Amino acid sequence: MIEIPSALEGKTFQLYKLERELKPLGYSIGGNWDYDHGSFDYKIDDEVGYQFLRLPFEAVDGQLDSHGTTVKLGRPYLLSHKYQIGVDDHAHIGNFSASFNQFSEPQDPDAQFPEKYITVGKALVKELEDRLLH
Repeated sequence: MIEIPSALEGKTFQLYKLERELKPLGYSIGGNWDYDHGSFDYKIDDEVGYQFLRLPFEAVDGQLDSHGTTVKLGRPYLLSHKYQIGVDDHAHIGNFSASFNQFSEPQDPDAQFPEKYITVGKALVKELEDRLLH
Protein backbone atom coordinates (compact mmCIF):
# COMPACT_ATOMS: atom_id res chain seq x y z
CA MET A 1 0.00 0.00 0.00
CA ILE A 2 1.31 3.43 -0.96
CA GLU A 3 -0.45 6.46 0.52
CA ILE A 4 -0.77 9.62 -1.58
CA PRO A 5 -1.30 12.78 0.50
CA SER A 6 -4.09 14.88 -0.98
CA ALA A 7 -6.06 18.07 -0.49
CA LEU A 8 -9.16 15.83 -0.61
CA GLU A 9 -8.48 14.39 2.85
CA GLY A 10 -11.12 15.45 5.35
CA LYS A 11 -13.38 17.06 2.71
CA THR A 12 -17.06 16.19 2.86
CA PHE A 13 -19.45 15.48 0.00
CA GLN A 14 -22.90 14.03 -0.46
CA LEU A 15 -22.29 10.43 -1.46
CA TYR A 16 -24.79 10.59 -4.32
CA LYS A 17 -23.06 13.63 -5.86
CA LEU A 18 -19.64 12.06 -5.37
CA GLU A 19 -20.78 8.91 -7.17
CA ARG A 20 -22.20 11.02 -10.00
CA GLU A 21 -18.81 12.75 -10.43
CA LEU A 22 -16.56 9.71 -10.11
CA LYS A 23 -18.37 6.91 -11.96
CA PRO A 24 -17.95 8.57 -15.40
CA LEU A 25 -14.20 8.74 -14.67
CA GLY A 26 -14.06 4.96 -14.19
CA TYR A 27 -14.41 4.69 -10.40
CA SER A 28 -16.67 2.16 -8.71
CA ILE A 29 -17.65 1.62 -5.11
CA GLY A 30 -15.28 -1.03 -3.76
CA GLY A 31 -16.67 -4.38 -2.72
CA ASN A 32 -15.53 -3.92 0.88
CA TRP A 33 -18.00 -1.20 1.93
CA ASP A 34 -19.96 -1.30 5.16
CA TYR A 35 -22.78 0.87 6.50
CA ASP A 36 -20.39 3.51 7.85
CA HIS A 37 -17.39 3.38 5.50
CA GLY A 38 -16.33 2.37 2.02
CA SER A 39 -14.15 3.40 -0.88
CA PHE A 40 -14.12 4.33 -4.52
CA ASP A 41 -11.74 2.17 -6.53
CA TYR A 42 -10.10 2.87 -9.85
CA LYS A 43 -8.49 -0.14 -11.53
CA ILE A 44 -5.18 1.01 -12.98
CA ASP A 45 -4.13 -2.36 -14.39
CA ASP A 46 -4.44 -6.09 -13.90
CA GLU A 47 -0.77 -7.05 -14.08
CA VAL A 48 -0.27 -10.22 -12.00
CA GLY A 49 -3.34 -9.36 -9.95
CA TYR A 50 -4.95 -5.94 -9.81
CA GLN A 51 -3.55 -2.48 -9.13
CA PHE A 52 -5.99 0.09 -7.76
CA LEU A 53 -6.18 3.67 -6.62
CA ARG A 54 -8.48 3.58 -3.61
CA LEU A 55 -10.26 6.67 -2.25
CA PRO A 56 -11.63 5.75 1.20
CA PHE A 57 -14.57 7.52 2.82
CA GLU A 58 -16.63 7.33 5.99
CA ALA A 59 -20.20 8.36 6.68
CA VAL A 60 -20.56 11.65 8.55
CA ASP A 61 -24.33 11.54 8.97
CA GLY A 62 -26.38 8.41 8.55
CA GLN A 63 -25.52 5.17 6.85
CA LEU A 64 -24.18 4.69 3.34
CA ASP A 65 -27.40 3.10 2.12
CA SER A 66 -29.49 6.07 3.29
CA HIS A 67 -30.65 8.87 1.01
CA GLY A 68 -28.64 12.10 1.36
CA THR A 69 -25.70 10.65 3.31
CA THR A 70 -22.65 12.88 3.63
CA VAL A 71 -19.20 11.27 3.58
CA LYS A 72 -15.74 12.45 4.57
CA LEU A 73 -12.83 11.45 2.33
CA GLY A 74 -9.70 9.81 3.67
CA ARG A 75 -6.17 9.66 2.24
CA PRO A 76 -6.03 8.02 -1.20
CA TYR A 77 -3.68 5.08 -1.62
CA LEU A 78 -2.42 2.62 -4.18
CA LEU A 79 -2.70 -1.11 -3.61
CA SER A 80 -2.14 -4.37 -5.40
CA HIS A 81 -4.11 -7.55 -4.97
CA LYS A 82 -2.43 -10.71 -6.20
CA TYR A 83 -5.00 -13.50 -6.53
CA GLN A 84 -4.63 -17.20 -6.00
CA ILE A 85 -5.12 -19.28 -9.09
CA GLY A 86 -7.21 -22.44 -8.95
CA VAL A 87 -8.04 -22.46 -5.23
CA ASP A 88 -11.80 -22.76 -5.74
CA ASP A 89 -12.18 -26.26 -7.14
CA HIS A 90 -15.93 -26.45 -6.38
CA ALA A 91 -16.99 -22.97 -7.53
CA HIS A 92 -18.38 -22.26 -10.97
CA ILE A 93 -18.38 -18.50 -11.26
CA GLY A 94 -20.32 -16.89 -14.06
CA ASN A 95 -20.64 -13.23 -14.94
CA PHE A 96 -23.65 -12.81 -12.66
CA SER A 97 -22.00 -14.11 -9.48
CA ALA A 98 -18.68 -12.50 -10.38
CA SER A 99 -20.36 -9.10 -10.37
CA PHE A 100 -21.28 -9.67 -6.72
CA ASN A 101 -17.98 -11.29 -5.75
CA GLN A 102 -15.67 -8.76 -7.36
CA PHE A 103 -12.88 -9.26 -4.85
CA SER A 104 -12.08 -12.90 -4.14
CA GLU A 105 -9.65 -13.84 -1.39
CA PRO A 106 -6.24 -12.43 -2.39
CA GLN A 107 -3.11 -14.53 -2.32
CA ASP A 108 -1.20 -11.44 -1.18
CA PRO A 109 -3.46 -8.47 -0.26
CA ASP A 110 -0.39 -6.26 0.28
CA ALA A 111 1.45 -7.25 -2.87
CA GLN A 112 4.26 -5.04 -4.09
CA PHE A 113 2.89 -2.14 -6.13
CA PRO A 114 4.60 -1.86 -9.53
CA GLU A 115 6.83 1.22 -9.57
CA LYS A 116 5.68 2.21 -13.06
CA TYR A 117 2.12 2.86 -11.81
CA ILE A 118 2.98 5.16 -8.90
CA THR A 119 3.16 8.18 -11.23
CA VAL A 120 -0.18 7.14 -12.74
CA GLY A 121 -1.71 7.00 -9.26
CA LYS A 122 -0.43 10.46 -8.38
CA ALA A 123 -1.84 11.84 -11.64
CA LEU A 124 -5.22 10.24 -10.87
CA VAL A 125 -5.27 11.91 -7.44
CA LYS A 126 -4.45 15.26 -9.08
CA GLU A 127 -7.34 14.70 -11.52
CA LEU A 128 -9.66 13.98 -8.57
CA GLU A 129 -8.55 17.15 -6.80
CA ASP A 130 -9.11 19.23 -9.93
CA ARG A 131 -12.53 17.69 -10.49
CA LEU A 132 -13.84 17.82 -6.92
CA LEU A 133 -12.22 20.92 -5.43
CA HIS A 134 -12.55 23.46 -8.26
